[in-house]
Amino acid sequence: MAQLKARRSENVEGDFFVDTSCIDCDTCRWMAPDVFGRHGDMSAVYAQPTTPEHRIQALQALLSCPTASIGTVAPPSDIKQAQAQLPDQIEANVYHCGYHSDKSYAAASYLIQRPEGNVLIDSPRFTLPLVRQLEAMGGVQYLYLTHRDDVADHARFQEHFGCDRILHIDDITTDTKSVEIQLQGQETHQLTDDIIIIPVPGHSKGHTALLYQNKFLFTGDHLAWSVYLGHLYGFRRFCWYSWPEQIKSMKRLTDYSFEWILPGHGRRFHSTAMPQALQTCIDWMEQD
Repeated sequence: MAQLKARRSENVEGDFFVDTSCIDCDTCRWMAPDVFGRHGDMSAVYAQPTTPEHRIQALQALLSCPTASIGTVAPPSDIKQAQAQLPDQIEANVYHCGYHSDKSYAAASYLIQRPEGNVLIDSPRFTLPLVRQLEAMGGVQYLYLTHRDDVADHARFQEHFGCDRILHIDDITTDTKSVEIQLQGQETHQLTDDIIIIPVPGHSKGHTALLYQNKFLFTGDHLAWSVYLGHLYGFRRFCWYSWPEQIKSMKRLTDYSFEWILPGHGRRFHSTAMPQALQTCIDWMEQD
């Protein structure tokens, strides 16, 4: 729980605040951009919410903060309204789960709601309000893990929902050795009629991406939008396996069609001119 006595001086006066436990994960800044901004090497409230929409967004950011660094001076009477709106719809039947986990350094998790069975993408924090919402939306058939870093509470979700977890064998660790479906090799895996899993080694050896309906690409730590660079990018500073392999993996994505990039870290991105945007990223990577 955020501590009022540790409230950052950079916050504007008012109900919402960020305390000094912030780890600069960026979650609140993209979930509620009209309220939170970056000051120094942490987030802070630069404008108190003035509309119901902005207040719900700020409360959702509070719920999703992985380190519980966001607080309110007065107990929020409308917190259940914010809980009821997570997972938050991105487009059609694709949702952002919220409730980021510090075990995954605040990685985003997503849900694809399908009549044939829902797919949870990377693990959010296991918390009762989210679990109840997921139950109401049809539960979880598959828990797909993009790579070894963003697994968080995967075991608790599997135990609760009885879902099959999916992770590439090259990213299996002691914590994930019981994963039900362990992918192998560098060939794409057809999970369902509308879902394929694409190996994209680089950030980690067993990193994969999930493509849904040739429209939504869930990229984990492979690819995201950078507000600082103004284009798509790979995480050069956090490439733990091989930067040359990550460039090859990025080029592999040019064989596929998609409009959305939904990453674990970094900002999501939507464009109908994705080939050009992806090529800009590849050109940047090859110059680095």
